Formats: sequence, C-alpha cells, structure tokens
Amino acid sequence: MSDNDPIQRMMTAQGGTPFLNALGAGVAEAVPGRSVIRLPYAPHIVGNPDNGVVHGGAITALLDQACGMAVGSGLAAAADGGGMRSIATLDLRIDYLKAARPGSDITVVGECMKITRQIVFARARAFQESADDPVALATATFMITDHKPG
Repeated sequence: MSDNDPIQRMMTAQGGTPFLNALGAGVAEAVPGRSVIRLPYAPHIVGNPDNGVVHGGAITALLDQACGMAVGSGLAAAADGGGMRSIATLDLRIDYLKAARPGSDITVVGECMKITRQIVFARARAFQESADDPVALATATFMITDHKPG
C-alpha cells in the first residue's frame, strides 16, 4: 500500500496515537480487516510489582485497540467511495485465560469478522510465545456511524 492509500494512512495514524506510545506498544502489521500490535514488557505496565505480572488493563486496552483498528480498516476496504465511517465500541468481552508471563512481550492480533449495515463484529487474541496459547481473548461489537462534516 502507498502513503496515499486511505487505509494505510488510517492505520499509521492509529499506530502513532499518544495512547499506544504511552504504553510503549507499536503496530507490527496493518492490513484491511486485521491488525497486529506488539507490547514490549516494561516496568510501567506491571500491575503487581511483587511478581511482575502485566496489568490486565493494559491487555484489555490493546485488545480493544486491535479490534477497533481491524474494524476501521475492514470498513475502509469495504467502502464503495462513500464518506468516512466512524465506529464506537458497543460491547467488549474479555476472557482472561492466564496471567501474562513476567518479562515476555505481548502480541495482540485483531480481526474484523463481519460487517453488517450498522454493526461490525470483531475478535482479538493476546499471547506471548504462541497464538495457540493465549493470555486473553476478546469479542467485540462496534456501531457504525456516518461521519457528517461540519
């Protein structure tokens, strides 16, 4: 994708948000309907200083971000020349399967699963070594709102 591609511009902007920068996370992959975010292990994301486990809020935030980026790029790819489409998270369910291992980076993969007229469905997975051994899973729904200029 070129720098003039609206999907690439949107994904680059989302990957450079102050929010992701504050966590120390970065976008590793951004394609229509899919995003990959990496969060390097660092002291500022630890929730329990006694054992070094990453705070669940950091993982939740990245699961939501990955789903939102996948949905936004999926909508942009599916657009037929229409205007900008905004989204809002309607529901975000997180299933924590185990604590993240201290000292290891976290990878989050978000996928846009289905686009309907008003609702978009997404899912994400947070893992460390293997996607087959997740730390947490997310299922999300987003509401589509048409952007009205001015």
